[in-house]
Amino acid sequence: MTDLSDSPSKDELRVAALARRLALSNEARTAAAAAIAARELPFAVPTGAIVAGYVPIRGEIDPFPLMRALLRRGAKLALPVVTGQGRPLTFCAWSEGDVLQRSELGILEPPPGAPEVAPDIVLAPLAAFDALGHRIGYGAGHYDRTLAALRRAKPVVAAGLAFAVQQIEAVPAAAHDVALDYVITEQGTLIFRSR
Repeated sequence: MTDLSDSPSKDELRVAALARRLALSNEARTAAAAAIAARELPFAVPTGAIVAGYVPIRGEIDPFPLMRALLRRGAKLALPVVTGQGRPLTFCAWSEGDVLQRSELGILEPPPGAPEVAPDIVLAPLAAFDALGHRIGYGAGHYDRTLAALRRAKPVVAAGLAFAVQQIEAVPAAAHDVALDYVITEQGTLIFRSR
C-alpha cells in the first residue's frame, strides 16, 4: 500500500485491492475457489436453504465450486439481477445448465421470467474487506441496499467471498454501509457474528 495516501479513500483502496486480485495467476484462482468449496462453513446451511451466489466478473473469486458443493448438500441456488441504479438487487432461482443472459451492465443474469426468490444466505463479491466485516464493492451500493432490505424481512447470512490478498487494514465505512457476517478466503474464515 505504499502508493496510497496517508488516509486512503475507498476509491484508492478499491484500486489497490483490485490490482492485487488481478495479479493472481489462473492456477491460484482455481486453487482458491476449490479450497473455499472444501472448507467447513461457520454457519448452518439447512436442506432447502436458498443460497444466492453471483457470476464472477473483473477477476472475482469463482463462487460456483462452493455453490455446487452446497447444492449437493440440499441447498437451492439463486443469482442476482440488477434492477436499476440505486435499487436493491433481486434474486432469481438458478440451476446448473439454466441459460443466462447478459444484462445492460454486461453481467450474466437469469432471464426475465425466472422465478424470484428471497435468499437465506448471500455469497457477496467484493473488492476489499477488513477484519471488522466491512467491505468495499464497486461503488454502486447494490449489496449494501440489498442486504439492508433482505434483513428487514428476515434473518439473512451475508458471507463475502474473496482472495486473502483483498484484505486491507481498515475500510472507511459510512453509516449506510452494511457489514458482512463472514468473509471466506482460501486461507481461512473471518467471523464477525455468532449464529
